[in-house]
Amino acid sequence: MIRRYLILVLVSSPVLSAEVSFSRDIRPILSDRCFKCHGFDDQTREADLGLHTFAEATRDMGGYQAIKPGHPEASELMARITSHDPDDVMPTPKANKPRLTEEEVALFRQWISEGATYEDHWSFTPPNRPTLPVAGKGRARNGIDHFTARRMAEQNLQPSPQADPITLLRRVSFDLTGLPPSLDEADAFLTHWEDDPEAAWSELLDRLLASPAYGERWARQWMDLARYADTNGYEKDRERSIWPWRDWVIEALNGDMPFDQFSIEQLAGDMLPNATLEQKIATGFHRNTMLNEEGGIDPLEYRYHALVDRVATTGTVWLGLTTGCAQCHTHKFDPILHTDYFGMMAMLNQCDEPALVVPDERVRERQEQRDQQIAEEENKLIQLIDQKDFSSWLQGEKSGMAEWSPLEPADSTSEGIRLTHEGEGVIFASGDFTKRDVYQVSYPLQPGAPSITSLRLEALPDERLPGKGPGVTYYEGRRGNFHLSEVTATMDGQPVGFASSSDKRVIDGNGSSGWSPGSKTGRAHDLILTFTEPLPSKGTLKMELLFERHFAAALGKFRVSATSATHALKPRTQPPVDPLTAGEEVLKKVYLRNAGAMAEARKNLENLENSYPQTTTTLVMQERPADHQRTTHLHHRGEYLQAKEPVAPNTPSFLPGLPEGQEANRLNFARWLVDPKRNPLIGRVTVNRAWQSFFGKGFITSPADFGYQSDLPSHPELLDWLAVEFVEQGWSMKKLHRLIVNSATYRQASSADADSWAVDPGNRWLSRGPRFRLEGEMIRDASLKSAGLLTEQVGGPSVRPPQPQTVTAAAYGSPKWNPSNGPDRYRRSLYTFAKRTTPFAAYLTFDGPTGEVCLANRERSNSPLQALTLLNDDMFTEAAIALAQSSHEQVVGDDSPYLASLIFQRVLTREPTTEELTALLAFHQKQQGRFDTGELDARPFGGDKDLGAWVLVARAILNLDEAITKN
Repeated sequence: MIRRYLILVLVSSPVLSAEVSFSRDIRPILSDRCFKCHGFDDQTREADLGLHTFAEATRDMGGYQAIKPGHPEASELMARITSHDPDDVMPTPKANKPRLTEEEVALFRQWISEGATYEDHWSFTPPNRPTLPVAGKGRARNGIDHFTARRMAEQNLQPSPQADPITLLRRVSFDLTGLPPSLDEADAFLTHWEDDPEAAWSELLDRLLASPAYGERWARQWMDLARYADTNGYEKDRERSIWPWRDWVIEALNGDMPFDQFSIEQLAGDMLPNATLEQKIATGFHRNTMLNEEGGIDPLEYRYHALVDRVATTGTVWLGLTTGCAQCHTHKFDPILHTDYFGMMAMLNQCDEPALVVPDERVRERQEQRDQQIAEEENKLIQLIDQKDFSSWLQGEKSGMAEWSPLEPADSTSEGIRLTHEGEGVIFASGDFTKRDVYQVSYPLQPGAPSITSLRLEALPDERLPGKGPGVTYYEGRRGNFHLSEVTATMDGQPVGFASSSDKRVIDGNGSSGWSPGSKTGRAHDLILTFTEPLPSKGTLKMELLFERHFAAALGKFRVSATSATHALKPRTQPPVDPLTAGEEVLKKVYLRNAGAMAEARKNLENLENSYPQTTTTLVMQERPADHQRTTHLHHRGEYLQAKEPVAPNTPSFLPGLPEGQEANRLNFARWLVDPKRNPLIGRVTVNRAWQSFFGKGFITSPADFGYQSDLPSHPELLDWLAVEFVEQGWSMKKLHRLIVNSATYRQASSADADSWAVDPGNRWLSRGPRFRLEGEMIRDASLKSAGLLTEQVGGPSVRPPQPQTVTAAAYGSPKWNPSNGPDRYRRSLYTFAKRTTPFAAYLTFDGPTGEVCLANRERSNSPLQALTLLNDDMFTEAAIALAQSSHEQVVGDDSPYLASLIFQRVLTREPTTEELTALLAFHQKQQGRFDTGELDARPFGGDKDLGAWVLVARAILNLDEAITKN
């Protein structure tokens, strides 16, 4: 930078008496106006000037300093921010940032005069337990109230009185379980409250925190963070099985698993000593990333995109920072270097991504029943076998068989893929498969053995492979498949030819054609290759297998065997059995599945086998062996194709690193994330997210950004007090939640006088209780519970409540949405099948997530579509019918006032006022008149006009603002 002048333009400005705080007054301005050009990124820094640290801002710039502590008149910064010359003023006009106000200029002048002290950002320093303020004495129920009382007093606000018991009951029921109280629960609570309010409240909290519904309510929030969905995303968006991870989360939350353990198991449970099945299931957290199955993609590119998503999600959930901003360059505003980003990526880059079989007693029972049905059908068909036909078939099978000797590989290679020799000639493949993989395997032949005429390539199933293999394809519908395009061979370096193959496409020279098992995965398959000329049993046979397809389709497990037989050979039938050695009973089972003579008779058997209950699986992480590690590269500009210099696994450099001598791996990274001494953000981020759930917004209103660009916390000392308390109380989420809801701050009425609303319209200073619209899932669940429909089964596969078919019709393949029947139709919304490309319409209308990205805070909107959904959606119509019908059945005779009051109470918990009851009865009478005149059709209600009118009353009540609002 060429220094043109150093003239301080004096402007009239307010006189500031209090000491200026860098964190409160100066850094926010620097971050907003200056850091983009003069911040952490030394690659794009303008004029080689950094204002992000004291050393950079005060260093000699060739005879001048941007900031000269104690001397604003000699500080170039002051000259630039007060200049009126467009060539010299800062921020420059091209920055599209407003110039500093007179008040801001005065702040900088006073700050420099006072020494220009820089301070560490508040969130990057470990929280200390502050002393409880004296404010709030006589009203405070716990430490929370002392802090909030002081902030209210500073704003000349008075706390609101305590809410009435019904409002409190309804509020805390929604907050802790996501469900409203039943009338019986409300009656019991109110009766107890009249005798002993404190005991009633304490016992209520005990019951709600112990309810299985607690884990379901808080699992939904965690699923938003984990970007949970039941499909892969992108164009095809096929179904995936990962719901066992969701069940693990529910169980962990209900069991009050300490949050540090809860985090470690999800990030690296597979790496824990003697990892349990549950700890492996927990690692599904980062398998919730989207998965692209489109034709022609590079699987490794989309694996990179998944890692990008994992780094960003980890940053949001455990650091509360926008780590994703450092993917392309050093963060413009926070001290996250470009290398820090890829150092964190390297921590997460050493795992494979298999599907884990999860024992499921319900599935096992269905499989046993099906096995019995198949056995019975087999026995019946065996009785129908014509012995002559069977003998003729068997003779034909035997004529194509031979004795085979497995070849033992000496060496096997494939770029990016690990080929492991497992004995008896078996090779197992693992690693990063692409849409074009080549296996090269060398077999030393034994001198003196017979010459080799043919080879048999066995594609072998294995539990470790998707769908048991034998291929590595993980796409739904192709799971376990492979596509062998070409097979070539050399003998001591000289090409040898194949005269024939049981699938000639592997020797046709066309990489787009090939051998594949199709839909018959999970079992062995044979390929027979016959040489043009017999090979002498001396030297080294080298085979090259080419797998080329628009998706990753290599073999996962295989074996090559040789024979000296000279007659025509053919693959074994399915399932593969050697007719030369197998017993007659086994061979007859093979016959009835393959012989043309049995084609018609075996149709029922085929139907039984094709509809065999599938074993439950879930997506997990599995750390690679130490000798098969990936190299992580720094990608210039964050682009997949710009992988450059290697980057070692590491934690962000602006925070304390891993303990001395600790290996930099995923497990220790997970432990580091929940170590408050090394990651000072963890407690603050977690309790802020909890506070946000109860009050609608956190102390920090940007829950995914605790960095320089965030606002200062509304209650910094309370945030730190809670963060320390949370850790010292054993990382217990239930204790944290109980502490919050037990405070006088939480128990305030949500109403306030006009003056309080004017001072604090957003309730930032917490002078009243929370009031905001419920989440879409809670609204549906509340309607189901009010109607007596809710199925309270915990866990299990996702279900499909009713929604219009047009929702999914727009998705790839126009899949049908077949609503569940029976109890599954009315399960909690947590279990609704989540399709990324067409999210469940009703939840999306109420600002629900799509499952595509980590969501730290849902938006809350208010739109006509929401009212239309509540009035017309089949789910809410069914709830209104059930609510009216079941209430109608409880009424003796024609007691319309009691029936109207009952429906009202089942939805809103409280009794209606006289005016409300009068309005309800008038509305019912009006609707009944519409049925009487034929304006409305009573046939959907069995011709019962009175019931139809009450259904419309129930529907109207379910649509009230009070019904969908936490007050």
